[in-house]
This record gives sequence, C-alpha cells and structure tokens, in this order.
Amino acid sequence: MFVTLEGPEGSGKTTLCARLEHMLVKKGHQVICVREPGGTVIGQQVRDVLLDQRNTGMLPETEFLLFSASRAQLIREVVMPHLESGAIVLCDRFLDSSLAYQGYGHRLDVGVLEKISSFVTSGIAPDMTILLDISPDEGLSRRKQDPESWNRLDAYSIDFHERVRKGFLRLAENSPNRWKVVDASQSEDAIFTEASTILLSALDKR
Repeated sequence: MFVTLEGPEGSGKTTLCARLEHMLVKKGHQVICVREPGGTVIGQQVRDVLLDQRNTGMLPETEFLLFSASRAQLIREVVMPHLESGAIVLCDRFLDSSLAYQGYGHRLDVGVLEKISSFVTSGIAPDMTILLDISPDEGLSRRKQDPESWNRLDAYSIDFHERVRKGFLRLAENSPNRWKVVDASQSEDAIFTEASTILLSALDKR
C-alpha cells in the first residue's frame, strides 16, 4: 500500500510519518517512511539545491523539474521495490505537492505538470493521501520556531502559501475517495490519533 502525506509548510507531515511508521511496525507490518525531495543519495543532493536560500533566482519550471528528478530516483530506487515486496510505503510529500506548489502556487499549467509527472512516476500513484490542512499563518509560525530548518520555499510570500493551501484542498475535493483531510491545527497527538484511525481502517478493508 502506497500512502502519501501532504500539506502546507508546518503541518506536521514529517512527525506524523515517523509516528505512523513506528505504529505499523509494532503491529507487525513491513513499512518504510520516505520523504520528498530526497529519500535517496541523489535525491538528497537535489533537495539541498531546492531548499538552499541562496537560490532565489530559481525559476518555477526549474523547481518543478528538480522535484521531478528527485521523484523519479525515489520511485525507481525505493518505492517500487518496497511495494513489490508487499511493504507499506509512507511518503512525506509526493506528486500532489508539485501540483499544489508549482501548479497552484506558481500558477504553472497543472495539466502540463500532470503529463510530465505521468512519465516521472511510471504510473505509480498513491492508494491513499492524508492531507494535513493548516492555515499558512499558523504553519509558517511553527516553521519559524526552528530557524535552522527555514528554507527557500518557506520564504515565499504569504499569498503564494495561500494558493498552495487552496490547491491542496481543490485536489482533495476532486478525488475524495483517495484523499482524507485532517485538521492539522490540532495537537500532535490528536493528529496522530485521527490519521492512524484512517490508515488502519483502510488496511483492514484491504
């Protein structure tokens, strides 16, 4: 089963991914938690370029293609082998982040991004996507509590982050069977409880 975690900056995806992985392992599941961009040696190098605050001149098209390059490496090197082995793959961001950030945020043509991404992902798509929804103001406020982790994407305008959030919500609205929306303004424990209930219910049905 391929499960992706999506949401604006500061929504708690990384923390949730680790907690869900730990919970599933304790229940006897084979599971791996990976992240985008990154997840591989090459992907991590791409991540460093994407998040570097010195790269303020990066074009939206360049940004999308770099995310796609990291994604292609992750899909073939990590995700596909683990899915083929029967493992549960939890992914902290995936294709939908590109549609939300570069599509809705930067206003690139979402249809074009989807066509390029179909090649990048080799047709691999999430079975479930959990959207951690939070207002940009609150999410970025959380991010600012850890200045060392603040990155180039965090520094985009609040209007950009508002478009990203609306993009995520529109994607969720368009595919309600795949997307499950969780209020990320709740406490960490409340988010975990709700998300784990959703995930375990889906696993039981499979």
